[in-house]
Amino acid sequence: MGKLVALVLLGVGLSLVGEMFLAFRERMNASREVEPVEPENCRLIEELENGSEDIDILPGGLAFISSGLKYPGLQNFAPDEPGKIFLMDLNEQNPRAQALEISGGFDKELFNPHGISIFIDKDHTVYLYVVNHPHMKSTVEIFKFEEQQRSLVYLKTIKHELLKSPKEVKVVAKGFRSANGITVSADQKYVYAADIAAKNIHIMEKHDNWDLTQLKVIQLGTLVDNLTVDPATGDILAGCHPNLMKLLNYNPEDPPGSEVLRIQNVLSEKPRVSTVYANNGSVLQGTSVASVYRGKILIGTVFHKTLYCEL
Repeated sequence: MGKLVALVLLGVGLSLVGEMFLAFRERMNASREVEPVEPENCRLIEELENGSEDIDILPGGLAFISSGLKYPGLQNFAPDEPGKIFLMDLNEQNPRAQALEISGGFDKELFNPHGISIFIDKDHTVYLYVVNHPHMKSTVEIFKFEEQQRSLVYLKTIKHELLKSPKEVKVVAKGFRSANGITVSADQKYVYAADIAAKNIHIMEKHDNWDLTQLKVIQLGTLVDNLTVDPATGDILAGCHPNLMKLLNYNPEDPPGSEVLRIQNVLSEKPRVSTVYANNGSVLQGTSVASVYRGKILIGTVFHKTLYCEL
């Protein structure tokens, strides 16, 4: 009788594990493929061969790109090279990427850049806040951009188990499975946050005290990474992973695809979602971000190449 009960329990357990595995595969879009969509006049950026995980563009058209991310479980084509911040001037007819020199005593050999954000102060000084993973830990590095020299000056490392600010840390929004890319609207009134595991974007109103009120959740059916805002239209651009399992279990014979979505009229009752770019890995693998400037789009990846197209 005991053996029978054990076998029954084993069967139930295996059944539950099977259901959990199938549910996990469904959440990760394990079998999803995309129909190719390509804008006009696309070209790969020669200097960016080892990823462009995040991209932030100044109002004047200078694009900052974090490259060379090394993270457990992710492919890396240059494991012995330190990460870099690249700069592209999108006003040029055929812009190229150049790696920025970093002064100020920063340990460049341990640079493992991830997300990147820009802050411009009242004197128009540009600061870069870069998520870094030295020794697979997490810090935020602060740099000042020297436009004349086209270089970065290292200022400070924020290092804390909660990356706590000097004043306070407080919870302003809940209900995420895995909050990832975060950005704000052009008028600074709304915060957009991607939930990669739930395949959606949260639209929240920002108050003066930085409390957030959730207005809506836009379901996208794909795993959303970083978000940017089109400064000309206010649309959201989302770099997405159509098949995260392929990203996490890299196979060059069956590589992960890429997908970029545009979300228009985000505050309306029926936001419009359209595909800007889609590829099953033959050109671009593992898209993480897309950013636009004056009819051009830069599409970045976690560890692969970078694409520059006309819209």
